[in-house]
Amino acid sequence: MDTESKDTKETFVPAPDSTLAEALAAAGHEGEVGNDTPVAGPEDAVASTAEGSEDEGYRITQKAIEMLRTVYDPEIPVNVYDLGLIYKIDFTPEDRVLHVDMTLTAPGCPAADFIFEDVRQKLLSVEGPKAVDLRLVFEPEWNQDMMSEEAKLELNFL
Repeated sequence: MDTESKDTKETFVPAPDSTLAEALAAAGHEGEVGNDTPVAGPEDAVASTAEGSEDEGYRITQKAIEMLRTVYDPEIPVNVYDLGLIYKIDFTPEDRVLHVDMTLTAPGCPAADFIFEDVRQKLLSVEGPKAVDLRLVFEPEWNQDMMSEEAKLELNFL
């Protein structure tokens, strides 16, 4: 396994309003949907395992996003993902942990405990990860520019 590529792995979180094809293209996987190339030799088996891990990571990330879109701030009629409160989603196949960094619209948010616990419960329901590492962060500070176009329309910001 190439340790250099492992150390420089970047987290990819698709834009909230992107299609699957757009998200795949943005992640550098354009044209890979439905690619069923058979494994021919040991080198290919290693590559296939790595690709399988990437596919699994992508599937788990997509499921996590789907679940995050069911979590709402009780004071705002938009889900936490489209609000831009999710900063990072990363699944590491080596330890099978789903790492998620999120923030709140304000550090003193009165619904913070409720939202955080709802996010945690939804992420724990995602099939695949053995554990969830959910971190509440406040850097960078959240602002309205982080919302999806859909969220801005819903809140009449456009």
